[in-house]
Amino acid sequence: MPRYPLPELKDLPDDIRARILEVQEKAGFVPNVFLMFARRPAEWRAFFAYHDALMMPETVGRSSNLTKGEREMIVVATSAANQCLYCVVAHGAILRIYEKKPLVADQVAVNYRKADITPRQRAILDFAMKVCQRSHEVEEGDFAALHAHGLNDEDIWDIAAITAFFGLSNRMASFSGMEPNPEFYLMGRLPKTAAA
Repeated sequence: MPRYPLPELKDLPDDIRARILEVQEKAGFVPNVFLMFARRPAEWRAFFAYHDALMMPETVGRSSNLTKGEREMIVVATSAANQCLYCVVAHGAILRIYEKKPLVADQVAVNYRKADITPRQRAILDFAMKVCQRSHEVEEGDFAALHAHGLNDEDIWDIAAITAFFGLSNRMASFSGMEPNPEFYLMGRLPKTAAA
């Protein structure tokens, strides 16, 4: 059970309620994170504005050389390091869908070094984990390793910013007792069946 009661959708400001209803329409359910943060509307707006700028950069007129799957891999690997059940499960579901690999999220969460990912993705996660656990040790050699995989300094900023942002998200989810929605556990694990 969450430590803080989730607000009722009807009690939320119009802009927040509208966004949550859009998510519900697309996903078929309301992810708990949307309601938990809605307890404080100003923080909800700031959180999701930054989330969207990082995870959907096209919404703010920016492009990124990181794929959607790579961005989700960063979230899953670093959230596992931070022992955040909510983010591992929720973003693991999204990762499985983007990568079209039903096993990849579990592999990345447990040990990304043995996961079925590319050398570029492994380098991205090596850097993300360093930022997550030892950011004070980042040095020029870390940038050179990523440049060797075709990533530029803006891509490296993306990796670090996603890692840092989800460090905040992980801690808020964990301390508040936020539980993953049951729907997340099965998403992307089995192929969709054609409607009869």
